[in-house]
Amino acid sequence: MSVAALTALSSTPSGGAPGGPLGKSGFRDVNDFAKDTSWLHGVMSDYATYGVVLFGVLVVVGFLWARSRSDLSGVAAALWAAGGMGIALALNQLIVHAADEPRPFASMSNVLLLVHHANDPGFTSDHSVMAGAVAAGLFFVRKVLGWVTAAAAVLIAFARVYVGVHYPQDVLAGLALGAVVVLAGWLLVRPGLTRLLHALERGPLRWAVSGHQRLSWVQSRAR
Repeated sequence: MSVAALTALSSTPSGGAPGGPLGKSGFRDVNDFAKDTSWLHGVMSDYATYGVVLFGVLVVVGFLWARSRSDLSGVAAALWAAGGMGIALALNQLIVHAADEPRPFASMSNVLLLVHHANDPGFTSDHSVMAGAVAAGLFFVRKVLGWVTAAAAVLIAFARVYVGVHYPQDVLAGLALGAVVVLAGWLLVRPGLTRLLHALERGPLRWAVSGHQRLSWVQSRAR
């Protein structure tokens, strides 16, 4: 998915609303739902703001789970989930500046805004890029962990629209960008990264990538 394609996705027809075809109507539906569900405001605002921490925790969980089983492919996938996320976020900055899409609270009237936010361009959503990238990467660690992370990713994408800082188009494109970067990158980095981890497993740093190797080393020292 190229920068040009994503920029076109966010483009605004003359006289239309920003955010593409889902811009005005999609955002208004979610924002109206937010107005009718004041009991959700606290939870959704907190998750939209601080939910990124959960994805860091899930990466660590995936890494430790794979390491405890000496699953070097899983360890590599967890590391790439973090690394690929960083690359996806860097690419997203190019898209953000190219699209230069105003946020809904800056371009529409009567918007319920539940969090404080700078009036900077909103397409595509950094939070969604990060969530999509981590979810895609963790599928290669363990499918159940990938599904849990994917559910969390969809929820944070919805939360960013719910609190009034993104159009639906922003978060959908963000999820897709993050996932595509990690999935495509995995095909390229997996062989080299796995070889590197195998090399580490044979050296003094084997405890960092293999729980079984660390246990064997401790047992040999105890003899």
